Amino acid sequence: MRIAVNTRFLLPGRLEGIGWYIHEILRRIVEAHPEDEFIFFFDRPYDTSFLYRPNVRPVVLFPPARHPILWYAWFEWAVPRVLKQYQPEVFFSPDGYLSLKAKTPTLLTVHDIIPLQEPESIPWAPRIYYRHFLPRYIRKATCIVTVSEHVQRLIIDSMGLPPARVQLVYNGYRAIFRPLSTTEKQVVQAKYSNGAPYFLHVGAIHPRKNVARLIEAFDIFKALTKSPIKLLLAGRMAWQSEPVRKALQKAQYRADIRILGYVSDAELARLCGAALALVNVSLNEGFGLPTVEALACDTPVLCSNHPALAEVAGDAALFVHPKSVEEIARGLKQLAESPALRQALVEKGRVQRQQFCWNAAAQQIYQLLQQTAGGDLSGEATLLRNRPLSSTE
Repeated sequence: MRIAVNTRFLLPGRLEGIGWYIHEILRRIVEAHPEDEFIFFFDRPYDTSFLYRPNVRPVVLFPPARHPILWYAWFEWAVPRVLKQYQPEVFFSPDGYLSLKAKTPTLLTVHDIIPLQEPESIPWAPRIYYRHFLPRYIRKATCIVTVSEHVQRLIIDSMGLPPARVQLVYNGYRAIFRPLSTTEKQVVQAKYSNGAPYFLHVGAIHPRKNVARLIEAFDIFKALTKSPIKLLLAGRMAWQSEPVRKALQKAQYRADIRILGYVSDAELARLCGAALALVNVSLNEGFGLPTVEALACDTPVLCSNHPALAEVAGDAALFVHPKSVEEIARGLKQLAESPALRQALVEKGRVQRQQFCWNAAAQQIYQLLQQTAGGDLSGEATLLRNRPLSSTE
């Protein structure tokens, strides 16, 4: 089978949520299927580390898709041209975009539909683009993959699609996310928090991540407890970050908050494993990968009660309402003061995390690629999802 893939988010040293998704899925599929030919479409010079095996052919398409106008040019001019040239049986687009002009059967991963739910949280130019194109992309796709039942239901209900066209494939977690020994934790704490325990937030900082309220809640927590616990924020400053900057300026305990920016995956895993708890109080998510990565590290989680996060965390998190600063502060206090609660969440997390496996996800995606290429959308690929999982590799 010849498979064309949109790989524009495979950026060396800059992988975030969708980039990691693409990397983990494709690496496994390519390695497992040397009999197939893969054509990777990049929008800029590529790193050869992403050409996982000799059966991968890289193609750089102009222009670099870094702005809505260029997104349109890339997907509606460049992609149809090379699809026609290479004649693949199927096109896999794992970042929620596709080509409306292309005739190739397409498997599309939709991680969320937040741009349609909360357009005000998106910068104005992408907002206009998403509002026009995202519904068209979803309806055009031969088959759609979602990463949570929550997103699956939203798409089926809002777009009126047959359930067989919208398949659920959970994300996994990487093996580098693992429990740390006491000594390893002390080394990380010495490096990042002057040896003190810390709460960790992971993710690019923009309005949906709710970081301003988290900072306010941390201030309340510190005032109530006088605890030495720090707050570490791992992730780049993205768009509309001014509320976060203002919250930091107002914070009475600003000295106990550290902005780490983007950190490497190896360091992120160490930070997660050494945290007293991961805090994910996002206002809206399609999945929430940092939550699963924390479960893999035996790290307790304080989590927004948003449906997708509640689905992923199960009973292995302490849930709070993300718009209540006081409730977030109480959650921080509960986790800080109750080792028994933290241990109970860790034990539940060891069970919950077994649902999430990149190997199983890659198998399901490959099965869906076969079905999409062959026009068989009976939904049988979901049979793999209910098998018990015990390994991330």
